[in-house]
Parts: sequence; C-alpha cells; structure tokens
Amino acid sequence: MITVDTHCHAGQNWFEPVEMLVHQMNLNSVDNAVLIQHGRPETGGFDHTYLFECVERFPGRFAVVVIVDLKLPNALQTLEEYASRGAVGVRLNPTQRSSGDDPLAIWRKASELGLVVSLMGGREDTGSDEFKSLVGQLPDLPIVIEHLAGGGQGVAFPGSGEGPQPPYTAYKKALELADYPNTYIKVHGLGEISARPPVLPTKYDLDFFDFTPPLIEMARDAFGPRRMMWGSDYPPVSQREGYRNALRSVADSPTFATQEDREWVVGKTALSLFKFS
Repeated sequence: MITVDTHCHAGQNWFEPVEMLVHQMNLNSVDNAVLIQHGRPETGGFDHTYLFECVERFPGRFAVVVIVDLKLPNALQTLEEYASRGAVGVRLNPTQRSSGDDPLAIWRKASELGLVVSLMGGREDTGSDEFKSLVGQLPDLPIVIEHLAGGGQGVAFPGSGEGPQPPYTAYKKALELADYPNTYIKVHGLGEISARPPVLPTKYDLDFFDFTPPLIEMARDAFGPRRMMWGSDYPPVSQREGYRNALRSVADSPTFATQEDREWVVGKTALSLFKFS
C-alpha cells in the first residue's frame, strides 16, 4: 500500500530539519510527503529556499506547497516562478484576496498553473457562503481543506469550551463544500481532535481516547474516501500521539469500511493530485 503524508513541515527557522521527517517516513514505510510552508501570511513565511532544497536532496520523495505574499504587486508572477521550480500547490485561507481589479486573481492563477490549494483557516470562514461562491467559480481548481476544516484547532470533551461542540453546526456548514467535486479534505491523527486521557493506557489502539468526536465519520459521509487524504501534521503531531500512531489511527480505522477505502485515504487520493518528481 502506497502511503503519502500530505501535511508536514520542515525548516531551519522553525520546526525540525527534514532529516527528522525522513527518519519518521522510513520507520513507518511512508513513500512520499508534501512539505507545507509553515509560515502563515501574517508572519511572513515566504522564503521557500529550504523546501526546494529538500526536494532536490531527496529526489522523488517530496513536493512543496508555497505561500505567496499577496500584498506585493508581483504576487502572481511569484506564484508562476514557484510553479516553474516545481511547486505543486499554494497555501491560502478562505478570506485571502488579491489587490487590484480582480480579488480572485491569485485563485485563478493557481487554477491556470494547475496547482492545488491547501486551505487553512477556521470552520466559520471555510463554511461561509462567500467562500462557497468562490469555489463554485473555479471548478477546475483542486482545493484541499486542512485539519478537518478546523485550522489546527484541537477538540476536547463536549462542554470544555474548546473546539466544535455538538451538534457541530459550523463543521457541518464547512462540510457542505463537499457538494463541489473539486474539494477534498485532510484527515490528521486522532490526537488532534481528541483530548489526551488523564491516565495513559499502556498501549495505543483505536480505543485509546476516552472521547473522540465523530468528525472523521462526518467527513467520510460528506466527501467519501476518494476525496480524503491523510496528513500527519509533523512535527506538531509529536506533541500529541506521535507520527506512527497518527498514521495508524487513520490507516486502521473502522471508519473506512474496506481496504480499498483505506488505500485511497492514506495514499491514492494524494497521488491523484500531487506530483512527485
């Protein structure tokens, strides 16, 4: 079974060097990984030199998703340059717009270049009517929703005030994006959506957490396995259940009824979108 990690980070100014990720991939038989630029637009994560060096140093293993500074007048040309260097996608949030006459220029340019949008942001913005209108205008642009539409927001027990709460109204609204066939969603480990047990069991299994909200099941019902993909969120996942357990919680999940379903989620969906040179 081919395994692709669609959401991981490497860097010199933050997180770990790529060798640490390669070690995890080798230990867990992960074939390919998508390096997601970890700097958000407001913090200036616009230098992708290191990520492109990773692609060159480990041929065939990595692909790069970039971030572009939309405040600069040459943002579209910059994205073209990154695409010519081999970038496979651009990271945007639902509210980002280009300056000038066409607010959707950066989105249209990504579509024109054959790139994938890796969509960060919270559930309210992701599920907004305005963003749905944008998606509908760009049917040829693949949009992959990160972190189960949660922007990396952890989920604790109901009533804790953290993350979405039953009946998950904002999450359901975001899942309506599945009505557009060019949308996909990333599934990370259970540790991202479950509270750490107060007393840790001696062994990790799928019943490790005392409570896990049904977010993955809801995403499956909306998107189906062929529009879902696993992403570790390495290295932040190391502060949760860890890389191997995050993969197991998806690859072995009864949420996906058949082995074929699991193969799509852990690799085949990603390979249908991301190209590894």
